[in-house]
Parts: sequence; structure tokens; C-alpha cells
Amino acid sequence: MINTQDIIQTMQMIREDHLDIRTITLGINLLDCAAESAARTAQNVYDRVASTAENLVRTGESIEKEFGIPIVNKRVAVTPVSMITREDPVPIAFALDRAAKAVGVNFLGGYTALMQKGATRADERLIRSIPQVMNETDLLCSSVNIGSTRAGINMNAVAEMGQIIRQTAELTADRDSLGCAKLVVFANAVEDNPFMAGAFVGPGEPEAVINVGVSGPGVVKAALEQVRGEPFDVVAETIKRTAFKITRVGQLVAREASERLGIPFGIVDLSLAPTPARGDSVAQILEEMGLESVGGPGTTAALALLNDAVKKGGVMASNHVGGLSGAFIPVSEDAGMIRAAEQGKLSLEKLEAMTAVCSVGLDMIAIPGDTDAATISGIIADEAAIGMINQKTTAVRVIPAAGKKPGDTVSFGGLLGYAPVMPVSRVSCEAFIARGGRIPAPLNSLKN
Repeated sequence: MINTQDIIQTMQMIREDHLDIRTITLGINLLDCAAESAARTAQNVYDRVASTAENLVRTGESIEKEFGIPIVNKRVAVTPVSMITREDPVPIAFALDRAAKAVGVNFLGGYTALMQKGATRADERLIRSIPQVMNETDLLCSSVNIGSTRAGINMNAVAEMGQIIRQTAELTADRDSLGCAKLVVFANAVEDNPFMAGAFVGPGEPEAVINVGVSGPGVVKAALEQVRGEPFDVVAETIKRTAFKITRVGQLVAREASERLGIPFGIVDLSLAPTPARGDSVAQILEEMGLESVGGPGTTAALALLNDAVKKGGVMASNHVGGLSGAFIPVSEDAGMIRAAEQGKLSLEKLEAMTAVCSVGLDMIAIPGDTDAATISGIIADEAAIGMINQKTTAVRVIPAAGKKPGDTVSFGGLLGYAPVMPVSRVSCEAFIARGGRIPAPLNSLKN
């Protein structure tokens, strides 16, 4: 039951604290779109997405208007494309981009390969095409899973993705290497993530599914302002109660969208996903706990508390909390992270430590344009190792900004924001990456 006080509090969170539904993401299974040719498959894919998502944007807008809850993005995620073609995947990429534009969504995810244990010929074709596809499409997002706790880390894929990220940056150099902002490398990727650029529909998902991502860093910060100076037990309890309220809003929107579209409800992803807007920052939540600046001593501990409390509050509010659900730390999308990076208080190494306890990993970080492919692969390998050992999702979305050096700025616009170019260690790991093969799964993978 929702009482009057709950409604008043929710409206205050929306008006004053930037509470929003960050995305309604419609997942669409494309497995039966595979045909005898790439052209026929591409047409089937276009028809499936265009028909299934035809009413998504209109439905989201009607819910937004009726309930007064901002719904920032309407998105589509599809079956990993490498699973539906044995031929050239590029025609499918173009078909997906056209379909995304036809139905009016903000982004479409699923130009994806799952390579944690090895690569098929289809996987290899897809990843080699990523630079071209990210350059020549507008709304399509790409992801590659190169490791997992159960499989270990596919170091051949890690080495190749370093090259792919470099090539993507170079091809989109005229747009501050924007193509890399639509490309993410995962370990332990989840099948029901509604957030871009990593959304795809895993093989265990239904024909179509509605997943909702909620975001409210400003709401959590406002709640913590009321308990300044209180011990961490009170801080954790305050975050839990706030996360509960935020998740209930997401549950309401998810149920409404599911009913109106006639598509099953999947999960609510309660992720504190920031924006560059003032007062909508995860970094400022951590600073509200008592840090002078994010990036200083205590940052990782504060983030661990935040992430855990958000999850505990969320699972009390919905039977189906999923996706990533926690705190995101994308540098270009968080005003507090941007400020700390510009002031030299937040380093790439500190961000890596923080990823051991946050929701994802190194996200939306601009690095010098001359960073070599082996170094990028080394960054990916380090993040994958954190995910593999800790049995959590980790990811790398770095942008080697062509022609830029530390201290310069890149700008992507909208929710993607802007970021200072952060320095990267010049200590070589080329011989390490060149070994190839597979880093074995850890002992804690043996669960049966």
C-alpha cells in the first residue's frame, strides 16, 4: 500500500532531488531471426525490433505524464548478434540502428559477443567489425564479455579488444572518439542489465521482457544531509530506507509498462547512475559521509557501504531486483568525479580500487590518445581479474581520446557528459599481454 505521506515524499524526491527512471529497456529475443543469408537475417531483425518496440516510447511517455515520474530514456536490448549469424554481422548492425531510429529509442544494445571461454568464428567477425560499426551507426551500442568467475579470463580476447578500442577511437577521432563511449568490455556480464552500453538479452531471457533502471543519487545525498555526524550504522540504515522508496517507484513504472505493452516484467535495476547535473552525483554522496574529496583515503570504504546498503534496501522493495543494482562511478557522467579528476584528487589507480566494491568498473574514462593497445588490454585484464576473483560484474569503458593529452577535455554531450583526460601509467605490459591463452578460473568458481 502507498499512503499519502509516501506520495508526498516521492514528489519531493522528483522535484528537488533528481529522482528519475533512468531507462525502460525492452529486451527482444532475436534467436529465430537467423536466416540463410546475412541480408535476410538483417531484414528479419529489423522487422522484429520495429514491430515489438513499436509502442515503447509512446507507452513510456504516457506513464511519465500520468504519474509525473521522469523517464529519461527508452531503450532496446537484443540477443547478442554473434549468436544469430555466421556471416558478416555488419548488415545486422545497420538494420538495428535503422530500427532504433524508426521506433524512437535513445540507444539499442546487443552488438555483443560472449567470449569468456573462447571465440567462435561469428564472435571474431563481430569484434573485428566493431570499429566500423561504432563509426557508421548512431544509436547502436556494443559489448564483449571476455571473462567470468566460472571460465577465467580469455587473454586472447583481452589483447584483441585493446586493438579494437584503439581502432574505434581513431575512426571516431573527429567526435572526441565517441565510438568508444558506446563500447564496453565485461567480465561476468549479466543477462538482464538495462543500462547502456552493456545491455543485451541473454539466452536465458524470454521472447520479450521489460527491465527498468532507477536512479536517485540526489535522493540519497539529501537523505544523508539529515544525519550528518551520525555513526555509520545510521548512515547505512538511512541509505537502505531511501533505496527502498526509490525501488518502489521503479517497481510501479515497470509493472505499468509491462501491463500496457503486454510484455512480461523482468527486473528493477536499482543503480545510482549519476548525471553531470548539479546534485545528481555519487561522488557527492561519498563526500557527504565525511570525505574532503572523492579519491582520498576512505573513498573505497564509503563506496562499499553505499553499494551494500543500496542493494539491501532494493531487495526489500521488489521480488525481482536484478541487473547491476548498486553505485556507478562513470567519470564523465558525474559532476563530483569530474571535479576530483580535474583537481588531481582522483587517479585511475584509485578508481580501479573503487571498482572492487562498486556496481561495475572503470566507466567513461578519457585517457590520452596515444595510449597503446597493450596498455588498454592491461587495464581490461586488471578489471576482469577483480571481477573474476570477487564474483562480480566489472567492466571497462575507456576512451583513448585521439590527439588529447592529460589535462585536456573531451565532450560527448547529454547524459554522456564531458571528462578530463586522465594520465595512464607508461610502464609496459606488452610482453604480458602477448602471452595469450586463458587465465584459469579461480578456486572459488568450484561451487557444485
